[in-house]
Amino acid sequence: MNQCQEPGEQQEEEVTQMVCEEGDLKDGQMREVAVEEQNVLLVRTKGQYSAVGSRCSHYNAPLIKGALVGERVRCPFHGASFNVKTGDIEEYPGLDCLPCYKVKVEDGKVYVTINKSTLKLTKRVKEMCSVEPDIKHTIVLIGGGPAALVCAETLRQHCYQGRIIMVTKDSLPPFDKPKLSKALNVDSSGILLRSSDFYQQYGIEVWTQKEVVSVNPADKAVKLNDGTLQHYDQLLISTGCRARPLSCPGSDLAGVKLLQSYEDAKEIHSSGLGQKAVVIGASFIGMEVASYLSDKATSVAVVGSSRYPYERSLGPEIGKMSMQMLEEQNVKFYMNDAVTEIKGENGKVKGVLLKSGKVLEADVVIAGIGVIPNSDFLSGSKLGVDSRKAVTVDKFMRTNIPDIFSAGDVASFPLTIRGDQRVNVGHWQMSQSHGRVAALNMLNKPTKIESVPFFWTVLLGKSIRYTGYGEGYTEIIFKGKVEERKFLAFYIKDEVVVAVASLMFDPVVSRVAELMAIGQIITKAQAQADDLSWLQM
Repeated sequence: MNQCQEPGEQQEEEVTQMVCEEGDLKDGQMREVAVEEQNVLLVRTKGQYSAVGSRCSHYNAPLIKGALVGERVRCPFHGASFNVKTGDIEEYPGLDCLPCYKVKVEDGKVYVTINKSTLKLTKRVKEMCSVEPDIKHTIVLIGGGPAALVCAETLRQHCYQGRIIMVTKDSLPPFDKPKLSKALNVDSSGILLRSSDFYQQYGIEVWTQKEVVSVNPADKAVKLNDGTLQHYDQLLISTGCRARPLSCPGSDLAGVKLLQSYEDAKEIHSSGLGQKAVVIGASFIGMEVASYLSDKATSVAVVGSSRYPYERSLGPEIGKMSMQMLEEQNVKFYMNDAVTEIKGENGKVKGVLLKSGKVLEADVVIAGIGVIPNSDFLSGSKLGVDSRKAVTVDKFMRTNIPDIFSAGDVASFPLTIRGDQRVNVGHWQMSQSHGRVAALNMLNKPTKIESVPFFWTVLLGKSIRYTGYGEGYTEIIFKGKVEERKFLAFYIKDEVVVAVASLMFDPVVSRVAELMAIGQIITKAQAQADDLSWLQM
């Protein structure tokens, strides 16, 4: 038997099924099997069988198509990793663990047993405690994003029973922000990461539409925008970044939009329907918005400052391909250009004047020209920030002031896979990892941040996946053909692979992320070789 039996479970009615012969799987192999109606992921590692849920708890991707390295299976789509012995989530995105089932081997046959009461469950919330009113310790989390949420949940999973207060200026409690730029017209109930009942059950206070305006470390207090003070024993700064506003004349006209909140997404959707849209910035956000509007607006134009979208991050070949994909949907590109003025009439957008002299007609303008860390409220607190104003932390997510931690897009941290080079990575997955590490260190369980960055973007239903940290790469080695929209790209620096991107090459990016996570160095020679058997594709 494996260790997946919960206390008191054996009294419940169970269903047991023979799923394969003992010799059917070799070490390092997995298979999807069915027990009654439920699909189960059966895995063999070190001669032992284990069985967990077959679908990733993030967006239900089939884990059988993922990458198994050691005792972890990594989702092929967005990189969440699960322990195949316990079902616990060990790398993000996603919040929940996989259900874990009992396995026994008898007379050369493998049997899986599931409780009838949990037969239909595809994910499992890790056991958590709640608040104990007599405990006077308080942890304040500033920001309502993924870092704050995972921090709160991790604290409760590790028996912290003090008060947890999450302060967010958003109108919603923590929600699935990556969906905003990919599907602007989402219903708020469909993007909430947890229900209000969940926060109540585990004693997590979520204060929406409130903002911390200053931090006083000497008094261990934060000041809110309504003038009230809130004491803390430990503090997490996870305020994320805000969209960089346009600075040209006319940027204050009605119809000029930034994508930050749920309300912004709804507004961009409704103001773009049947209208002329101009997207400024060929960034990931800008390209996703242009892709979304391509079949909804009467025209979409993208203005970018480089030759191709993503040229610095993914390289010119992938940038050119992405641009062609959108051009086929009648999106017009004005690259190597810039906006000098937004023209208006009666206070509303009418057109966009470019440096090249062109004037683009516009009813709505959406800017995606980068982000600014939300750290202004820390001025005067002596908290260390870098030249970009990101909060600097060590590998334990600690700032330079005791009992103050920082996590997520606002934090600048040492990245293990780049020899502890200090980086600021705006990935959803990394924010969740930060939140977990911060919580464990708040509880005096020394834990370092060692996650490998993982990122994805979606254009016209196709996903480009990316892992590693490619800044400063000197060459790209391609497998497959970029122009055929099926490729694998290895980013090389100092003779080693520092990042990988792919389209229609799953689960390679997940496998590379898992190899990087265990400290494996992938050489340029391996990337160049015709034999890619080391990738176990």
